[in-house]
Amino acid sequence: MATLKQALIRKINYNRINFSRTPALKKRPQIKGIVTKVTTMSPKKPNSASRHVAKVKLTNDINVTARVPGIGYVCSKYNRVMVNGGRANDLPGVGYSLVRGVYDFSPVIFKRKRRSIYGTGRPDNYTKHIRRCFRVNKN
Repeated sequence: MATLKQALIRKINYNRINFSRTPALKKRPQIKGIVTKVTTMSPKKPNSASRHVAKVKLTNDINVTARVPGIGYVCSKYNRVMVNGGRANDLPGVGYSLVRGVYDFSPVIFKRKRRSIYGTGRPDNYTKHIRRCFRVNKN
């Protein structure tokens, strides 16, 4: 049998039956887990940084490595977190992300845009900002 790469070259279509990029979630959108270790990883070849990742034991007894999104976080061992799909493109073996602002995982503070991704609440001066954006000139 041909490998997927060989099949691609020969333009053969193989159906991937029951294929999932996030098998640990067991067809759920998110799942709860407990952090066992928080560490950093270095990304693949052209990139250079230290990306924050967490090893998480899910409620279905599967261990996964998940990335920590956003800038700055308060997350340590034995914290409860929510894990969803979404891989880190330049980190091999990291196919999951943590959800900010849920359970014991801190939201990103001072976030104005894309707040729902980082678990940040609406700022106090939000309605003033909206009124300023949609001000009607009465001439």
